[in-house]
Amino acid sequence: MLRDGGPLSQTDSFIDEVTEEVRRDKFYAFLRKFGWIGILAVCVLVGGAAWNEYAKAQARTQAEAMGDALTAALEGADATARAQALAEIGGEGDVRVITAMLRAGELHAAGDAKGAIAALAPFTADAMLDPVYRDLAVLKTAMIGAGDIPAEERVSQLAGIAAPGAPYRLLAEEQIAAAQVEMGQVEAAIDGYRAISQDGEASNALRRRALQMIVALGADPAVE
Repeated sequence: MLRDGGPLSQTDSFIDEVTEEVRRDKFYAFLRKFGWIGILAVCVLVGGAAWNEYAKAQARTQAEAMGDALTAALEGADATARAQALAEIGGEGDVRVITAMLRAGELHAAGDAKGAIAALAPFTADAMLDPVYRDLAVLKTAMIGAGDIPAEERVSQLAGIAAPGAPYRLLAEEQIAAAQVEMGQVEAAIDGYRAISQDGEASNALRRRALQMIVALGADPAVE
């Protein structure tokens, strides 16, 4: 019988050392063969995070610059100057649409209704544009062009944005009723205003305007 620390114990210790050395060699061989994958993964993660932060910083800088440009343009001495300054801003995406909307408002304020309508024209029929912007362009065109666009044409344009669920449905219905008054379709206009006054989605201000128009047209707001 061999005691602890004897030949058998020494042999076991030797075997353990050899086994550990073999494992270590295999591990280093694995690293030499496949370690680049881990290094690449780390580089990708670090690089991706750095690029993400860079992109965020760039977007923030561009947004701030655009905001400054819009603010400066709207500080012009008069509507004509402001419209000219807005035309020089340009931009893409939402910025382009918003800038055009602001420019149309300034052109209208300067008395250039046709110029305002022309500024909005690219957006009124853009099927790829968000309905929030496209419908607003149609609505603004109808309102600005009340003196230049025939009432029948305005009604036709507004009908497309007065559908249930459309973002400016009630405002479009209000403008349709106004155009109907111009065409002599008073009863239809009264019905339209009455429907607006009773619509649960209408704002208090819009309801008041509708009721005032009903009274102005000689009808009783309470009669259905």
